Amino acid sequence: MIDLFANPLILGLALLGTVLGITVGAVPGLTGTMLIALSLPLTFSMEPVSGLVLLVGMYVGAVSGGLISATLLRMPGTPAAVMTTLDGYPMAISGRPGRALGLGVGASLFGGLVSWVALWQLSEPMADWSTKLGPFELFSLVILALALLAGVGDASRARGLLAGSLGVLVAMPGMHPATGELRWTFGFTSLNEGFRLIPVLIGMFAIGKILEDLTGKDGPVEKVSGNDSAWIEPGLWKSQLLNLFRSSGIGTLIGVLPGVGANIGSLAAYMAAKRTSDKPEDFGKGSEEGIIASESANNATVGGALIPLIALGVPGSVIGAVLLGALIVHGLQPGPLLFRQNPDAVHAIIGTVLVANLMMYLVMLVCARWIARLSSVSKKILFPLVTACCIWGAYALNGLWFDVGVMLVFGVVGWRMEKAQLPLAAFVIGFVLAPVAEENLCAGLMASGGSYFPLVTRPISLALLITAVSLLVWKKKGSAKSPRKNTP
Repeated sequence: MIDLFANPLILGLALLGTVLGITVGAVPGLTGTMLIALSLPLTFSMEPVSGLVLLVGMYVGAVSGGLISATLLRMPGTPAAVMTTLDGYPMAISGRPGRALGLGVGASLFGGLVSWVALWQLSEPMADWSTKLGPFELFSLVILALALLAGVGDASRARGLLAGSLGVLVAMPGMHPATGELRWTFGFTSLNEGFRLIPVLIGMFAIGKILEDLTGKDGPVEKVSGNDSAWIEPGLWKSQLLNLFRSSGIGTLIGVLPGVGANIGSLAAYMAAKRTSDKPEDFGKGSEEGIIASESANNATVGGALIPLIALGVPGSVIGAVLLGALIVHGLQPGPLLFRQNPDAVHAIIGTVLVANLMMYLVMLVCARWIARLSSVSKKILFPLVTACCIWGAYALNGLWFDVGVMLVFGVVGWRMEKAQLPLAAFVIGFVLAPVAEENLCAGLMASGGSYFPLVTRPISLALLITAVSLLVWKKKGSAKSPRKNTP
């Protein structure tokens, strides 16, 4: 592995991929999946190892870059950065954008390194463990994640669950995963596949935020200001070690589970940090613990998602599915045979996760001051540019103007939900998790002959359901707070 990255060309490709990933991840509407999918044809003429280094570097950079726009604009550049908006943006508008970015970058590095160790040392054992989870266990895991929505954002449990339920409802149009029948399409053929995540995400967070600022009654819109340092004192990291290790571990473990992804990892780590914090009332208002938990977890899912990909040939994320195609295109067989037949490819993937995380940290930390200054751009310039990027991002996904319309509609929905104090993060997470839950439940029912009993007779499934119920009924002492008041 060391010999591989002693090659200047390989190092250059890793740096190029990481920088491109950070740039794309920081722009609302653009995603790492889009970048890697568009770059894949460019790797056809490259050596397999070189192509994999470039693509994996993009993966790491894209997940990390999402925190920039999430922190400075409250517009998550990637779905994984949704939870970061809850505390990163409030800290930034309080005059500490550099510190918010520094916390996010440092936590991202820590989570990436923890998941790299797991990828390096535990790929085969952890992949074997993940295969023991059947559809009923995965369904129960999603129910646990939905139960966590009760505490998302600065909202009551009822509001969090209501927003999550609305997200589940919006996920219903499209094709039934078991029967293949169309439902709730209202005659629109473009709805045969349901509402796509990217237009919904862009609309809720980007367009919704623009509408909120444009229609604000308090004169000037909230503006991020401040030129503080991104350097975080070592004492803070020492005090947050438990949070860092817990969040990184959660992100890595959830990343291993096929199809679950960074959304659940970030949510689970964030809520675990909130429920164990001495100051849960600070979450959603600029909590350092919240930023650290969210960013360490979503970066840790990268290494976790690559474990089943290289060990079993099962992608652990959407980007993992694209990387699976890259392996096949280059004539490589993912799975146990990859370790014996193409060890260089395995070393390239594992080594790039380490090198790209180190590069990501240096690039983002060095550039944090200048990145923070992006927030000083006039809204008259910024809003049209962001809107144009949003329209392009929604359209470029599938080349459909219908997706642009969906984005605009959900922009209005997000704006009105903000007015009603319904947490947008809960809505998006409910929207993302509903299809996962339905697909696994249908698969489980077909395997069990229509019986629901395995949900409670399989130990892991039962344990997850009991945990979900416990989270709904348990409320940490002293965490109650008065209803939020509108601030000027």
